[in-house]
Amino acid sequence: MTVLGTRALNRATLARQLLLDRADVPVLDAVAHLGGMQAQEPQEPFVGLWSRLRAFDPTALSDLLTGRSVVRTHLMRRTVHLVTAADALAWRARHGAMLRQRVLGVYRRELDGVDLDELAAAGRAVMADGEPRSMSELGRALAGRWPAPGPRALGEMLVAALVPMAQLPPRGLWRTKAGVRNVPLASWLGREIDQPDPDGSDPDGSDPVGQALVRRYLAAFGPAASADLRAWSGLAGLPAAVDAIRGELVSFRDERGRELLDLPQAPRPDPDTPAPVRFLPAFDNALLGYHDRGRIVDDAHRGLSVAGTRVVLVDGRVAATWSVEAGTVTVTPLCRFSRADRTAVAEEARVLAAFLSDNDSHRVQILASPR
Repeated sequence: MTVLGTRALNRATLARQLLLDRADVPVLDAVAHLGGMQAQEPQEPFVGLWSRLRAFDPTALSDLLTGRSVVRTHLMRRTVHLVTAADALAWRARHGAMLRQRVLGVYRRELDGVDLDELAAAGRAVMADGEPRSMSELGRALAGRWPAPGPRALGEMLVAALVPMAQLPPRGLWRTKAGVRNVPLASWLGREIDQPDPDGSDPDGSDPVGQALVRRYLAAFGPAASADLRAWSGLAGLPAAVDAIRGELVSFRDERGRELLDLPQAPRPDPDTPAPVRFLPAFDNALLGYHDRGRIVDDAHRGLSVAGTRVVLVDGRVAATWSVEAGTVTVTPLCRFSRADRTAVAEEARVLAAFLSDNDSHRVQILASPR
């Protein structure tokens, strides 16, 4: 079985994530290809798409949100994702059990004794008037019936797990600050959520949703191990789906001996393919979409990906962090930059600063490299 080194996996990841060459595709197609974008920080997906698409117009993403072709909702790993409406409807039921368990992992004591089906029904009844509500408002509306858990536990269980919700615009629009207002996903999109059995299977025992998730994941993140798929989705129950389509896939090994699966025709560039500087937003799935993130970030800096730190890729790997304040993009190197690297980072940072600024007052500073 062919062994793929770290650099080969890195270049494959960059290609799948549209980070090796900026893509000339519509925004909706990019969001679909990426399997959604992590979006609990509302403005971060705009940077993620700017780094991936040629001539990206941020108003195009805003228009997709207001036009209900893209939606913000709790999905993979119980985090807020920006996904296409079609994917939200197709995938939400498959994630339902995981979402419940993850919220219970935080509020198990508070929700002890609460019948979750009754809570879901009560939540739907409250939301039946069509009025958008915040999580705390929804929790307070039900606290009279279930006073012990408290509004926060009730609201989070409902919004993040029991009742599929959409976070409404203006939350998530370009250069807009707005609180979270929720409505049922089905009413916002005007279509009921696809409802396979709770385990994701059809009556014949097959798992078409799970199989589709595997294919979509590999298209955007492969070659990858089953543990990587689980880290991206938060779902533990996909081995049967992997086994069902194994005949469609090709297998490799990484340098640690793990089996990696992939789609046969998916791009796997030459490891020596040049990789341009790229600025990634907070919580980008290019990092979080793997259990083994060594293909893109050194172990010493692995924690940056879960801390919400924005990172800079140099030669395809995390080499710096970045921040923006008052129109100034500041880059903090994590390793020594060559003169060419420093120039390339500065050039990309200048373009990013202009993209993020709403006027002509923007600048770049690159701090000294560590000794």
